[in-house]
Amino acid sequence: MGRHSLPDARSAGARRARSPRRRTVTIAAAVVVSVAAGTGIAAGSGLLSLSETSCDNTPVRLDLVASPDIAPALRAVADRARRDHVTSDGRCIDIRVTARENAEVANTLATSSVAPDYQIWVPDSDLWVERATGAGDGVALTPAGNVALSPVALAALPTSAQALGWPAKTYTWAALAAATGNTDTVRLGAADPSRSATGLLALSSIAESERLESERQGGDPRQTGAGQGGADGKQGADGRTKTEDQEGAGGTRAAATARLLTQRVSESDSRVLESLARDDAGAGLNDPRSNEAVLLSEQAAFRHNSENGGSAKLDLFYPTDGAPALDYPYSLVNQSALSTDESRAAMRFMALLSEDSSYRTLAEHGFRVANTPVHDDVLLTAGGRSPQPYTGADARPPSAEAVERALGLWTMSVRSARLTTVVDASGSMEESVPGRGGQSRMDVTKASLLRVLAQFTAEDELGLWEFSTRLDGAKDYRKLEKTAPLGEPAKGGGTHRERLSDAFTALKPVPDGDTGLYDTALASYREARASYVPGKFNALIILTDGSNKDDDSVSRGKLVEQLKELADPERPVPLIGVAVGPDADRKELDAIARATGGAAYEVSDPADIQSVILRAIMLSASESAADATADTTAARP
Repeated sequence: MGRHSLPDARSAGARRARSPRRRTVTIAAAVVVSVAAGTGIAAGSGLLSLSETSCDNTPVRLDLVASPDIAPALRAVADRARRDHVTSDGRCIDIRVTARENAEVANTLATSSVAPDYQIWVPDSDLWVERATGAGDGVALTPAGNVALSPVALAALPTSAQALGWPAKTYTWAALAAATGNTDTVRLGAADPSRSATGLLALSSIAESERLESERQGGDPRQTGAGQGGADGKQGADGRTKTEDQEGAGGTRAAATARLLTQRVSESDSRVLESLARDDAGAGLNDPRSNEAVLLSEQAAFRHNSENGGSAKLDLFYPTDGAPALDYPYSLVNQSALSTDESRAAMRFMALLSEDSSYRTLAEHGFRVANTPVHDDVLLTAGGRSPQPYTGADARPPSAEAVERALGLWTMSVRSARLTTVVDASGSMEESVPGRGGQSRMDVTKASLLRVLAQFTAEDELGLWEFSTRLDGAKDYRKLEKTAPLGEPAKGGGTHRERLSDAFTALKPVPDGDTGLYDTALASYREARASYVPGKFNALIILTDGSNKDDDSVSRGKLVEQLKELADPERPVPLIGVAVGPDADRKELDAIARATGGAAYEVSDPADIQSVILRAIMLSASESAADATADTTAARP
């Protein structure tokens, strides 16, 4: 057998692809069921013609935007449908496929109130659907199933793969990150996790793998780093407590991997392949600018190996704790604006993608399809070989919270943060949170903020204000801790992190205090703008469980007007609003935030504040992070 041969112990020919364990999509699962069921009923009753006949009328034209990796396969199916006169209700379907970067499409759909120029979207992951629909203010998406699968793995050039023990040696995600964490051993690259589902799923898997490994060992997930906290929750040398660290975004390995990748990151999945050494010997491996291994999908490795021969081919490591899969969701865009013919034609094309001829086309392009056989040729060409667990049990995808934490970790690795946190201390924060054992809104908010604090490094700057009404004389607000680097020595000993932790812990609701939101937002934003630090992600975070109740404050209209005057695109300071509980007015908070280029988010349970803040930071900073990545790439010799 050759280097890429599969052992005889495995059955030859086709192998069954794994069914993706679907991530939770914001749109209700019932919609998916109803759309899929509607397709079957329509097909059975003749509403959707499944026969291939000549066209009687003008074709139904639909535009489909797809992830660049799957666009060629979808285009091939669409071209065949035109040639074969595939119809819906007696009219030919004419699907035109365009490739666009997933992150750009998701961000546009999330923020635009104008219907786009396409009716179908097929990104490479449900992560983009979640980003596009998460705030609930963008273009509506109706999920209709999944087109294909491709596991995420680590691909290495042969010499580096052999140095890591391929194919005999297998690793968990955490162990694989540790093995490739030294650039003197293997130079590891990836696509920007804020713009690549592959990069994000891999980084989330590393963090989750380390967390689970630590739980099995009964230890602290950051034990390998400096400043371990004790069992009593006391702070270590870096000012973090053991409890905070255990609830963080993963351990030191994930953080170290993120820091490493910021030095070798590519702006897109296609560019990460361009970062590989041109050959596996001599000058190729000696070039410090090139990578020897990359975080990559199986399909991307298949395409690369199909186009490159000899020493440029890649070998794949499939982690033993599971390779999460890109799952290529198929969504109708702004379905309510589609005609009946357009909706049925869109579903007809989805049905066509489920036919054997389309499965063969997808396989020819290196994709798997759920619950259908996967031919050895796909695995062999991609670089899979036993005993690597390429056909093992499904990986459980990282949870939404794990993904958000990883995004926050990545954003803070790319660029240090400068954040001022403003917390509502009105009397309503004393109300109990259902299901929290009598804890008040303030109690749960404080615990969540302490977990947020644990995510930041000594170079990040954080500060704290509180607000109510008439809190400091006529002022509705009071500054508790200045915004300063967390590692900065504090007066009287300790660090700014420790002082801030104490300040969070000491927060208390003001009896009979009301919500002086408007004056507080204006004052805190003025200071955040005046103290802007270039080169960092600057933002103001306001948490409130109510709406403005200070009749003597600036009006909402005047507040929005003044915030717009203060905002400077060249020195951005987005206001991130977090509306906590049933009495908060997210729309009011969102109108205020958007005047600065920010946005507001809603949480029903204060315990969710941590994940929402990290997600908001990621979304607000993604453009800045992309700019930083581009600057870093351009600066490389």
